[in-house]
Amino acid sequence: MADILFLVFAGIALGSALGVVLGRSPVASLLFMVMTLASVAGIYVLLEAHFLAAIQVIVYAGAIMVLFMFVIMLLNLGHDYQRDIRGGAFALVAFAVTGAMAGLLARRFSGGAELFPFLDGADAIDAALAEKGALGVIAEPLFTTYVVPFEITGILLLVAIVGALVLAKHRVS
Repeated sequence: MADILFLVFAGIALGSALGVVLGRSPVASLLFMVMTLASVAGIYVLLEAHFLAAIQVIVYAGAIMVLFMFVIMLLNLGHDYQRDIRGGAFALVAFAVTGAMAGLLARRFSGGAELFPFLDGADAIDAALAEKGALGVIAEPLFTTYVVPFEITGILLLVAIVGALVLAKHRVS
């Protein structure tokens, strides 16, 4: 059952990520991004990383998306009244992804080869969780190995927001 749910969440994440890129209005792209982040949170729940799932929903789908919505509204980007979902190419890609997922499911449950043979780290994850706990497994690499990329990401987000505000103020004045 977990494999089926993983494939469903992965399909939703891929489809809505395509919707982010192919959406005609920024508001529609933002809503597709919220759906992508929610499906990634569902995958985290399947991996028993409940803390990451909660942070994914609270921080990204909540706070960051509200911030992006304010930036979009400041720039007045959401005023072209066209259909948000394109018919031709988007539907073709959606059907292809759905067909591929159905084929993977059929192969998995027909007794074929292992679906994802390269994912054999579940025992290592379980051992690390038993040793350090969920918070330790997340916090230790974040604040030791990945502290510089983490801080650079925060600075890039801050620069993007300030740049959007400067552009919006330039248009208003």
